Amino acid sequence: MLLGAAATAGLLAGSLVVPASAAVPADDAREVIVNGDFSAGTAPWWATANSPVAVSDGRLCADVPAGTANAWDAIVGQNGLALTAGEGYTLSYTATSTVPVTIRANVQMATEPWSTELSTTQPVGATAERVTETFTAGAGHEAAQLAFQIGGSAEALTFCVDDVSLRGGTAPPPYEPDTGSPVRVNQVGYLTHGPKGGTFVTDETGPLPWTLDSADGTRRAGGTTTPAGVDTASRQNVHTFDFSAVTTPGDGYTVTVAGEKSEPFAIGDDLYASLRTDALAYFYHNRSGIEIDADIVGERYARPAGHVGVSPNQGDNDVPCQPGVCDYRLDAAGGWYDAGDHGKYVVNGGIAVGQLMSTFERTLYEETADAGPLGDGELRLPEHGNATPDILDEARWELEFLMRMQVPAGKPLAGMAHHKLHDKEWTGLPTRPDRDPQPRELHPPTTAATLNLAATAAQCARLFQVYDADFAARCRSAARAAWTAAKAHPDVLADPEDGTGGGTYADSDVRDEFYWAAAELFLTTGEDAYRQEVLGSALHGDTDAVFPRGGMSWGAVAGLGALDLATVPSRLSGDQLTTVRGMVTEAADGYAADSAGTAYGVPYAPGDGHYAWGSNSQVANSMVVLGSAHDLTGRTVYRDAVLRGLDYLLGRNALNQSYVTGYGERDSQNQHHRFWSHQLDPALPNPAPGSLAGGPNDGIQDPVAQAKLQGCAPSMCYIDDIGSWATNEITINWNAPLAWVASYVDDLGSGAAGKAQCEVTYTSQRWGGGFTTQVVVKNTGASVITPWKLDWTFADQQRVTDQWGADVRQSGPRITAEALSWNSKLAPGGTVQFGFNGRSAGLVNDPKVFRLNDRVCGMPARR
Repeated sequence: MLLGAAATAGLLAGSLVVPASAAVPADDAREVIVNGDFSAGTAPWWATANSPVAVSDGRLCADVPAGTANAWDAIVGQNGLALTAGEGYTLSYTATSTVPVTIRANVQMATEPWSTELSTTQPVGATAERVTETFTAGAGHEAAQLAFQIGGSAEALTFCVDDVSLRGGTAPPPYEPDTGSPVRVNQVGYLTHGPKGGTFVTDETGPLPWTLDSADGTRRAGGTTTPAGVDTASRQNVHTFDFSAVTTPGDGYTVTVAGEKSEPFAIGDDLYASLRTDALAYFYHNRSGIEIDADIVGERYARPAGHVGVSPNQGDNDVPCQPGVCDYRLDAAGGWYDAGDHGKYVVNGGIAVGQLMSTFERTLYEETADAGPLGDGELRLPEHGNATPDILDEARWELEFLMRMQVPAGKPLAGMAHHKLHDKEWTGLPTRPDRDPQPRELHPPTTAATLNLAATAAQCARLFQVYDADFAARCRSAARAAWTAAKAHPDVLADPEDGTGGGTYADSDVRDEFYWAAAELFLTTGEDAYRQEVLGSALHGDTDAVFPRGGMSWGAVAGLGALDLATVPSRLSGDQLTTVRGMVTEAADGYAADSAGTAYGVPYAPGDGHYAWGSNSQVANSMVVLGSAHDLTGRTVYRDAVLRGLDYLLGRNALNQSYVTGYGERDSQNQHHRFWSHQLDPALPNPAPGSLAGGPNDGIQDPVAQAKLQGCAPSMCYIDDIGSWATNEITINWNAPLAWVASYVDDLGSGAAGKAQCEVTYTSQRWGGGFTTQVVVKNTGASVITPWKLDWTFADQQRVTDQWGADVRQSGPRITAEALSWNSKLAPGGTVQFGFNGRSAGLVNDPKVFRLNDRVCGMPARR
């Protein structure tokens, strides 16, 4: 039995386990359960036909057969329960099982849509334990149901329950989050030459003394805090402190304020390389249609391929539409599982894969960006040794799926993309993808999904052209077809009621998708028609429309197009480029002001003051805008706001919580996920390191959050519980901006460790399909560089044919120019010149990023 939309959460609430001998409260007028001690036999209790019940030793026992797939495949329950809206209730019971099993105890409607008032999960074994759970009824019921869902075991078992009580008139104890130390810092650490600050929660209104101590207890700095008053988002009275002047690298630093000590942290430059790698590994972990290899991820995270048609799966390589939607079936294998469920959504996949590609594309045009850690053989995935950067290999896994979701030629709505693919009904927790028995269905095409495909396939076409021209051509064709179909069908919107078995991802305004898709098609093709679509958009030039105050998201993607227009070379005129870059910097000014204006430094201040579902992803997306503005201008105010945002995600926040698994002393470990479900089944793992939790959400839409977080301040509305899908979900489109930010910040650290000691002037003269290039390299450092070697990457299909003054070698798009014997020494202040001829095709862009002996070179003038 599924519980409608609520079932997706595998909803949990806090439980109190006490010795089985504890007394059951005496019956009174508030007792809702009838015959809870089974002294009158089995009535009015019922059970599913496959699990007959009988009273044994004063307990109600059910014999559950082997091989039940889901918890709800075997149920013991009681109907006819009267509940009063707004009244507090306490459910208590004692249970045993001959085979360990995780059961669910639900208080819910007895008919569709099976809405729950309480839904909890509890491991049950041979030892009897008393379980007590409290909740407040959100609605009144004349005939609710208590259901013990006891299926889901491969082995046959006998489940017994005793002394069941559901009593009204009780007030759940207030939930008090464990926030640890009132001294809040980035629990991973601070870059040597970046801003360093923290927040102290206190009732005191005057300045307080603070000290910074190294791991051995040596005092390194000190001062007094700056009272900041009440932080609106958390309703906490707070102070701030700053130790940016400290630049001595080390681990185990702590800050003590008025006798309270922070969590330990590091100061250094090489702090975030692993976060970049882990954040990107998230996508391989969540691939559909491929075995997740233990040699790549470790035994704990390995699993068989999901949804490949191997029993009990119904594979994704031959998927029908929902009834009445279409008369064909699609091979829609591959792609990434979106979030905690097994669904695959084009709109969420679009923003996620777009940001992964932009993480790589930044390395082509930003002088401080390092492509090395994203290259072939560097990331945790199987496609090594193919001369393609690993991050593009990962993107391709999703791009292939997105193109498979396109409506075939000759069919109604040909060229459009189906909005989503997922199970017919919600799949319970925990369920590994290879064990999912649900039928899979395609949902109707939408304009939003079609434009996501157009945008990402266009970006794919320009990035893959130098690695796989045939795949790039497929992407270009899919992008054009999708754009044409979207223009022909501009208002085919997702049904906001289509939420059974998967999220709706409904979006009533697709102007931002049109803007993004037009921008990517223009950047890839250079065609004026697409440029005019960008310039003619009502959004163009409107910073607030392109970059919402609350941050970009799957439903607000115009900023993705604007960021690429601002950073990728194109045929925009000077004034047009100035307009686009002006939107980026204006948005960044706002986010930077938000960061500077809050005691926690977070670049997130939604206009209505409410923290949204996935607020952490919107924080990260604002950091992407800030980082891009820093790339464009070099202004440290943007860089500092990015770093303060990272501080927030990693512990400098109202809850003293690092929202990234595996990073920090107090990291999130129980995010909502179908198969990273250690909280439910100790045999399963916690989420892999580098998984970003959704974060505070004062909508508290799930029962766990509703039971514990009522009345919470916006930035306090979070709980690290697998059942809190509204605050603790993990998704591909939240990890994608985290990966971008981790790459940016790790590049900052690398740049701090090795300042530019060279300058490159690159001049090309072009004719038809050919060009001649002259390169001048200047040593701006204080020591001789010998022998010198200059590296760069073409972003297009330029090929070197002749050379002089250096040994110029090309491998795919990668170029290495090495000194000859007669010019191998590059003295301080000296220059060396070389050149080459070549062939080119399509759009041609001069390289912007050069490295001399692995150190980034500057250019005479920024862009």
